[in-house]
Amino acid sequence: MIDIDRDKKKFHQDLNNNSEKNNEVTDGVSTILGDPKKAILKFQPLIIAMIIAALNNIIDIMWISGLGPNALAAVGFITPLLGIITGLSSGLSSGAVSVLSRFIGANNKKEADNAALHILFVTIIFTVIIMITVGLFLEPILIMLGAGSTVDLGLHYGYIIFGGAIFPMFTTAAHGILRAEGNINKTIYAMAIAALLNMILDPIFIYTLNMGIAGGSLGTILSLVVATMVILYWFRGDTYIDLSLKNFKYNPDTIKKILTVSLPAGSEYFIIALSVGVINMILVTVSGTHGVAIFTVGWNFILLAIIILAPLSISTIATVGSSLGAKKYENFNIIQNFSTKLGILIAIIMAIATFLLAPYIAVIFTYSSEATGLSGPITEFLRLMAVFFLFVPIGSVATSMFLGVGKGLESFILITLRQFLLSVVLAYVLAIPLGFGQQGVWCGIIFGNIIGSLIALLWSKLYIKKIIATNKEEHNPIKS
Repeated sequence: MIDIDRDKKKFHQDLNNNSEKNNEVTDGVSTILGDPKKAILKFQPLIIAMIIAALNNIIDIMWISGLGPNALAAVGFITPLLGIITGLSSGLSSGAVSVLSRFIGANNKKEADNAALHILFVTIIFTVIIMITVGLFLEPILIMLGAGSTVDLGLHYGYIIFGGAIFPMFTTAAHGILRAEGNINKTIYAMAIAALLNMILDPIFIYTLNMGIAGGSLGTILSLVVATMVILYWFRGDTYIDLSLKNFKYNPDTIKKILTVSLPAGSEYFIIALSVGVINMILVTVSGTHGVAIFTVGWNFILLAIIILAPLSISTIATVGSSLGAKKYENFNIIQNFSTKLGILIAIIMAIATFLLAPYIAVIFTYSSEATGLSGPITEFLRLMAVFFLFVPIGSVATSMFLGVGKGLESFILITLRQFLLSVVLAYVLAIPLGFGQQGVWCGIIFGNIIGSLIALLWSKLYIKKIIATNKEEHNPIKS
């Protein structure tokens, strides 16, 4: 049995010996080094922030839907490109959790501080690349995706979002640093501040100031500016990780460790974005821009499932990483089984709620005279996606196990298989060659997720079994 009090005491002693500053160990850091089940539950209040953030996106769409189906479709065509920001920032956040939790598990605060500064350094580099490349090629990309008459609306929305890319990139990466040290409350506060402020600003900019679709993106960026200032204030001395530049010592190996996790983790959102882009093109072929508008609304509820279950992925990465750093390999099965069961329970609740509330949700997005005809199809889509929710935690937790131990290639393969290859191929085959049209697209997304999640579960179980067996052999060599 793990002696939690002994481990905490030892951690305090080692930290004081290794740290240049006698920093007090936070409760969050102590928690992630203790009982893995308690550590996972410690992260679950993040669901509150995730729900607020998800509702924030949905409310964005709700206000924009009042501008008509073309505005909805324009946001739908921008959505795959937003996956670039979401992917990189979420990937860097996961990289922060994985790398920092391993240093914290090994009682190495000096390297944890340095790694956190490397994460912000990489964030700035990626942001500059995004702002330049997307800014230059936004219009031709929208045309290629089939935006047609909605290109101008897409440009009005997209230029502001990508022009302010540093703010969503920084805040998400900073959230990862806070989560790695178990500082859940501050993560919740920062996300809530941005989301609630955006909810207030959106209708003011869109309708009161008559900015239209551009007002939605401006409200989002300004709310993140405020969140950024709050986070920077906290890091001045109210966190375990110290972001003072004096702690920075460039280390290419640290960059490699960060990217090994960040790129595969972020690739999930890139691949989702690519998947959305291809599905939009399939929908344009079988049902026109109205199909894209339906998918845009419904997809935000798929993202709601992914976002609400994100704390499970985050806690899995953090607890697996700290267990790896502390060489407590026996925790891996406990972490995966507990996270998966908890995730399925949450997913069942979401699926039932979505199925029952689907007609009322659809009404919220079809209140304008131009969008009333979309109510029935949106209801149907949401009810089908209730099945999709049930398998999300199985695949996400399995992938997070690989990210926690720094196995980026395995994670990337599973994400690509689940989020793109299976879903897109099945959506295409069912919609066009087999002639099921729009319904075929919806079913392809569901079947691809189910098959991919089960494959990820099997692979992760085999990998964990191998790690534990190897560790036993090292500690219990066969006697001659």
